[in-house]
Amino acid sequence: MEIAPAISFFISIFEVMISRATIDKIFSAVRVEEVIGEYVQLKKAGSNYKGLSPFQDEKTPSFVVSPSKQIWKDFSSGKGGTAVSFLMEIENFTYPEALRFLAKKYGIEIEEDTRELSEEEEKEIRGQRDLLYKIHEVANDFFQNQLLKTEEGKNIGLAYFRERGLTDDIIKKFQLGYSPENRNAFTEYALEKGYKKEILEQSGLSIFTEKSPQGIDRFRERVIFPIHSFSGRVLGFGARILKNNVKTAKYLNSPETEIYHKSKILYGISQAKQAISKDNLCLLVEGYMDVISFFQSGIENVVASSGTSLTKEQIKLIKRLTPNVTLLFDGDSAGVKAAFRSIDMLLEEGMNIKVMLFPEDHDPDSFAKANSGDYVKNYIQENAVDFIQFKYNVLNKDIDNDPFKRTEMIKEIIRSIAFVPNRLQQEILVQEAAKLLEVSEPNLFAELQVQKVNVEKEKPAPSLSVKLEKVEKATSIDHVPPLLFLESKLVDLMLKYGDKKLNIKNKGEIKSRTVIEEILRHLGSDNYEIQLPLNKKIVDEIREGYQHQELRKSDFFLNLMDEDITMKVTNSLIEPHQLSDWSKHNIFFSTEEEVVGKIVRDVVLRHKREFVMKTIKDLQKKLKEGVENPIEHYDKITQLNSLKIKIDETLYRIM
Repeated sequence: MEIAPAISFFISIFEVMISRATIDKIFSAVRVEEVIGEYVQLKKAGSNYKGLSPFQDEKTPSFVVSPSKQIWKDFSSGKGGTAVSFLMEIENFTYPEALRFLAKKYGIEIEEDTRELSEEEEKEIRGQRDLLYKIHEVANDFFQNQLLKTEEGKNIGLAYFRERGLTDDIIKKFQLGYSPENRNAFTEYALEKGYKKEILEQSGLSIFTEKSPQGIDRFRERVIFPIHSFSGRVLGFGARILKNNVKTAKYLNSPETEIYHKSKILYGISQAKQAISKDNLCLLVEGYMDVISFFQSGIENVVASSGTSLTKEQIKLIKRLTPNVTLLFDGDSAGVKAAFRSIDMLLEEGMNIKVMLFPEDHDPDSFAKANSGDYVKNYIQENAVDFIQFKYNVLNKDIDNDPFKRTEMIKEIIRSIAFVPNRLQQEILVQEAAKLLEVSEPNLFAELQVQKVNVEKEKPAPSLSVKLEKVEKATSIDHVPPLLFLESKLVDLMLKYGDKKLNIKNKGEIKSRTVIEEILRHLGSDNYEIQLPLNKKIVDEIREGYQHQELRKSDFFLNLMDEDITMKVTNSLIEPHQLSDWSKHNIFFSTEEEVVGKIVRDVVLRHKREFVMKTIKDLQKKLKEGVENPIEHYDKITQLNSLKIKIDETLYRIM
């Protein structure tokens, strides 16, 4: 039996834009470990891969990717699904956006469904968020065309980039652009293309006032640096003015919008993510040109915080790819302050950090331009030091044998160690500090305890909602009635082993049935109605497929755009723990698949028993309330009790 295409019940209006044949091609080509590997650092763990959750803070990896099943499960947050659902979670993609992203990644041509959409469908498809992404794409194309194809753009914008030493290839790689002097060139262009004033205002690309009802371009007379998401979508722009005689900010960024939050993105992350993961190291700089110049010199594992102090969200972006960060800042006082601000935050997130300041007459941009890529790499490798040595080098300059200043320096270094979450690492770092500072370890450990208290005091108190959430997680137990638990287990078995053949003994005769056939037969013989809506939706689909000689097990449901069903299938297919390989010790265990027949029989019997007990309780309740034919109810209860005894005897024999 072949897996049937998804029926229309599950297909959202978004799917009508992409043909079913294209969706099937995408799911066939996608490798979930490749897609997730660009966001999460994965390590082999038996037949699966494991990594740290990109959705929750955790120290022990609980994020599991199964290449054989092409699904993932995050036991920390409870999320799970396919490559498509991962992109929807991590990038806030809609379903069609995730499909289009994967089609582009795997070189699949998209066939559009030609059905005309109703006005209501079109409105939903072109939602607010989608329009924001679209207008940024339009603006990005406009700025690039202005730079490369207009006289003004070539003479001013392109000339500036070439003066900064950038090649045509690097300009195209980072999609650099130019916004012309005409005060509303882009606004007029976008309005002519049918975009409304409201979306131009919301994006921050245009400003409308009473004095300028036609709109003004936010970035006029500036060179443009598009800011991309992890996956490469344009979220916003940074822009640099080229005139020195204008009283305005040198750099101007897009305002915060529904899709652009500067504290949650790093400049260059889309271009750098593969190199960061491959090198297992992220170089962190401050500006757009720092990133671009490093790339041009052949160093691609570099990103920038782009004019904002480093945030926890930005650190988590890096942590998906590597735990190792080297801070590269200017050697002036501003660079030192930036490094000091970043160190404690990185340590608190469990990152391994080194710091390097360039000579005072250089910043990362100028240093990369003045030297070859190999020289820059070697220079960083030889001169980057751990945070203890870095703070010592900076603070020791101003001590002048002053014991009070020396004490403050020691406190500052130990304070940073207090941010490290791992106690063993703390101990090793204190030992290293003791050697460098020539202070006894016991005294430093005593100071560490003081600084830990200070650090905890400085942290903002958790909100009431956060406190309640922690209490709920700590105290809540899922009191699922046995009947519903077993119902869900039957659905799990159909999803997991639906086509597996079982030899069923019935009245002395051996019959061969699939897991799906046996469970459907059990449910039908008892006229059992599925209780839980999600289970009912799945069982109804399996039944319909069975009637048409179509096998609808896990693969069928994973291809559907239904988040609840995807989660149910994922939970069925990925276990929280893998059995260790004991065969090397000549110890062998049966796998679940090898004993699936016994499991199915056991669950079916237990489910039947719970259903019998529920039916008995329902009849007893009716008797208490008063019925017309009590004898008939008593007879049914007697029969059901006899059946329960037989089931118990069978279960006892199995046990």
